Amino acid sequence: MRKNANLSALILLFILLGIWQAGAMGMNAAYILPSPIQIVVRLWELRGPLLTAHLPATLQCTGIGLAISIALGLLLAVVMDWSTTAEKMLYPLVVASQTIPTTALAPLFVLWFGYSIWSKVFVTVLIAFFPITITVFDGFRSAKSDMIDMLRTFGAGKREIFLKLKLPATLPYFFSAIKMTIPLAIIGAAIGEWLGAQAGLGYFSRRMMTQLDGAGVFAPIVLLSAVAMIAVAAVSWVERRLIKWRASL
Repeated sequence: MRKNANLSALILLFILLGIWQAGAMGMNAAYILPSPIQIVVRLWELRGPLLTAHLPATLQCTGIGLAISIALGLLLAVVMDWSTTAEKMLYPLVVASQTIPTTALAPLFVLWFGYSIWSKVFVTVLIAFFPITITVFDGFRSAKSDMIDMLRTFGAGKREIFLKLKLPATLPYFFSAIKMTIPLAIIGAAIGEWLGAQAGLGYFSRRMMTQLDGAGVFAPIVLLSAVAMIAVAAVSWVERRLIKWRASL
């Protein structure tokens, strides 16, 4: 079943790439819409600076931002689940944080922290912590009330209910949140680099745009997409190993 799904996805991908290739050849304006073949060729030509300088910079920013987002998201979810008062206070603020335009805050972060990595990390955290907070909090609330009541009849307190019931019930939600957050963290890092950086794939893409190099603009984007897919696949592999019972549902 999984092989058939993968085959269908590959067929659709090749169809879309074929349409893109035909459209780019018909337009014949590579600085606006380069073809997939031109992008792959340009990616190979730029492999030196992309892989040795700019990709490591983006991965470092993404990794730090993702780690902070996971820690912050889990902390907020646990606090909101533990206290109804905290939920009423924090939940609206968490939602409101996502209404702030990232492109408006990113230049401010550059002014506050300069071109250091932290200006990009804070942009990443602002984008990435939200799905972890909300999804994990929903996971805590997914624990069945009858199971909670049963544990309480056996004398279990809040701590025991959290560790023995809510935490295991939340694991699938946690992994789903991580898989959603990884692409967002990469996007956040790229946006931060695009708006103010001296290295990174976002910075490199912006530099290629100033040179009207369409294939050069798309090359780091393709690389970012490949990194995101590999990272999500790795998390899915870990999830299947740790939560084996989910496959039987």
